[in-house]
Amino acid sequence: MKKLLTLALAATMFAACGQKKDAPKMLVLYYSQTANTKVVADEIANRLCADIAAIEAVEPYNSDFQTTIERCMKECELEVLPDIQPLTVDLAQYDVIFLGYPVWFGTYAPPVAAFLTQTDLSGKTVVPFCTFGSGGLESSMNDLANVQPNADIRPGYGVRAARLQVVPQEVERFLIAGGFLEGELKPLADFTAQHPVSEEEAAVFDVAVNGYPMLHAKAVTVASRAGYDGTEYLFVAEDLPREGAPEMPTHEVQVYVLVADCQAPVFTKVVR
Repeated sequence: MKKLLTLALAATMFAACGQKKDAPKMLVLYYSQTANTKVVADEIANRLCADIAAIEAVEPYNSDFQTTIERCMKECELEVLPDIQPLTVDLAQYDVIFLGYPVWFGTYAPPVAAFLTQTDLSGKTVVPFCTFGSGGLESSMNDLANVQPNADIRPGYGVRAARLQVVPQEVERFLIAGGFLEGELKPLADFTAQHPVSEEEAAVFDVAVNGYPMLHAKAVTVASRAGYDGTEYLFVAEDLPREGAPEMPTHEVQVYVLVADCQAPVFTKVVR
């Protein structure tokens, strides 16, 4: 009788989480300076009923933006990584590790870099997730694959810190798409072919990026498709020199923009 009750309780927990009954042992491991990444970590852990643990620096980073930038630049110049606290979990007990971090300077934050240099994740399934100002999921995943070549790196999830309100629905879709949650998703259509932006499309782009100081760009071409939450645009744009830095070279960037019903356009990420 006791065994039957235990099995029934386990089945109830899986149903509540939406996790597959034959799911492997999962850990959500994250570093978060301002609690933005923690929001995503908590959402994933709650959805999966997974264990959760934090990576913590011995000398915490000041929450002041400029102070953090200056410290990171100094550490980069000296080619040093911060010391981190010992983990409170045994990684050997887990098959799947959801690894979360904020994106700093185009890649995972230094405490996560320190963790990855000290830890061999060979044979583990690693699912990255991150928060960022404009982008960095793709570049950080490339760095992750380079430093952990024997891990199974799965497609990751990234969200702008300015869009944390969308985390519940986007994380649910992300976990279903990855096969970690039960459920079905309607396949999205491919983006249309890129074409020169019209005056109306250029206005959509300008509204989406207006006010973001790290992106001074002009849309050149665009593609679109119907997304889960509205119309999605993929702009190819020229990233122009910023005010006060005319010597900066121009770059081609991809800017993803969402126009939801009755809402102003917002950019969801930039791929540099």
